[in-house]
Amino acid sequence: MERDRLLTPGEVAALFRVDPKTVTRWAAAGRIGSIRTPGGHRRFRESEVRALLRGEFGGEPPAQREPADEVTPVLS
Repeated sequence: MERDRLLTPGEVAALFRVDPKTVTRWAAAGRIGSIRTPGGHRRFRESEVRALLRGEFGGEPPAQREPADEVTPVLS
């Protein structure tokens, strides 16, 4: 049996186009499964993350955002 690659919160965040802290909140809320390393860091199974991206877990992905087209600076 092949081992599933483990992704860091930053790698998962890049796939969903969100902040890594958002991925950590999803894991704490049970919206995405995670594994804890002996040092206490979260890791995510790549197969589960890819399935979530494809919408294969019966629900919608945690909360995907569209990238901004353009950032307009606010002048005060």
